Amino acid sequence: MDQRVSAPDAGRIAGLHRDADWSGLHVVVAGVGIAGFAAADALLALGASVTVVDAADGARQQERGRVLGMLGATVRLGDGDTLPGAADLLVVSPGLPPRAPVIVAAQAAGVPVWGELELAWRLRPATGAAPWLVVTGTNGKTTTTLMLESMLRAAGLRTVAAGNIGVSMVEVVMAEATPPGALDAIAVEVGAPQLPFLHTMSPQASVCLNIAEDHVDLFGSMEAYVAAKARIYERTQVAAVYNVADEATLRMVEQADVVEGCRAIGFTLGVPDISMLGVVEDVLVDRAFVANRREAAQELATLADVRPSAPHNVANALAAAALARAHGVPAAAVRDGLRAFTPAGHRIADVGTVAGVRYVDDSKATNCHAAQTSLLAYERVVWIAGGMAKGQSFDDLILAARERMAGVVLLGVDRAVIADALARHAPDLPIVEVSRTDTGAMAEVVAAAAAMARPGDTVLLAPGCASWDMFTDYAQRGEQFAQAVAALQEGA
Repeated sequence: MDQRVSAPDAGRIAGLHRDADWSGLHVVVAGVGIAGFAAADALLALGASVTVVDAADGARQQERGRVLGMLGATVRLGDGDTLPGAADLLVVSPGLPPRAPVIVAAQAAGVPVWGELELAWRLRPATGAAPWLVVTGTNGKTTTTLMLESMLRAAGLRTVAAGNIGVSMVEVVMAEATPPGALDAIAVEVGAPQLPFLHTMSPQASVCLNIAEDHVDLFGSMEAYVAAKARIYERTQVAAVYNVADEATLRMVEQADVVEGCRAIGFTLGVPDISMLGVVEDVLVDRAFVANRREAAQELATLADVRPSAPHNVANALAAAALARAHGVPAAAVRDGLRAFTPAGHRIADVGTVAGVRYVDDSKATNCHAAQTSLLAYERVVWIAGGMAKGQSFDDLILAARERMAGVVLLGVDRAVIADALARHAPDLPIVEVSRTDTGAMAEVVAAAAAMARPGDTVLLAPGCASWDMFTDYAQRGEQFAQAVAALQEGA
């Protein structure tokens, strides 16, 4: 019979931290991506016995596996579902679904499961650890996290954006102790799959930007997805920030078990009430972190300082400002940080204008909520959509945005799901379906969209779907869109 965690070992694991004795513990790390590699590397350095498992067996996995094997890990590629025997702890990488077989097996066997962020929180230096300012939400996480990082830098603070953004939190905290106090604050992006396996993280400030249908395929239900997102607020110390326009985020804050004295702070695109940040005419203002918030507000920036100034991006800026202000960042640094901010790629990015038609890459809009928000930012749109629908319904999106659509071009494995919704709610709208799945498909898509558009229109790539059926990721999808537009410009 496999050895499992005994009561003394379970108690030992519950108290683990950076300076604890990790020897004799068998830790299984699921996933050998950026986060998994850093987690395994750190655990080996701490003296744990480490087994790394990953369902994939590609070149990147093999290269990382070779390195970890040289460092002393046992590496099992091509089999990520089976939990090795005698496991004392399972550490899961951010992209692993909460119902993955290896996680289910660990839970059934009584083996504790930590997310990479939980491990990172426990591995912070004993003294001088930087506070965490954490960001989650269905959409806008990366933009808000990078805006926050820019504001912190503008205040002269030593900081980094990490987490789900592609920088391992374990790597950040392991480097943080040399020298001690190397960072003043960390801007942390948190994806939904990471949240079920957080147990002790206690951020200085936290925000859930919004909630919309997404990752239902990973969580099994919308209720489970929302419950996972709500965990971002647990043990928050100073400010639990919510979206006034999204009642679900307010309910999360109201129900959260936070540190005594933590305040609920709202952000709104309207005029803010007390303990909110919002917009007055063309000015972003703070009525939360000022001495006389009942009668006064602090100007933070103008709409012109937010680029692009689409409504959802202004909301991102307000959320980032709330977290920055919770850390004590002065108003001028919020403004300067927004001015210095460079948006990440494939987020409502202009890629060209051809024959009076604007072409916009929002390939990062991988769910209905993000696509709808993007569509409503333009007056008349030829919409490019499709990919892996992840179990979503597109009915509400089409009902909200159909008056702005001049036509639709569909691609990808689940294009029929969108076509059916269009037939129900916009039966007279011109639709072109592109069935190709090769690398030339995007050129055909852009050509079809160009044929539908007239001067003054926007051709918008906001797929509302994941990209993996045809592309490496959303970035490759956006790059191929930009290349197809560039070819269209050359031929114009």
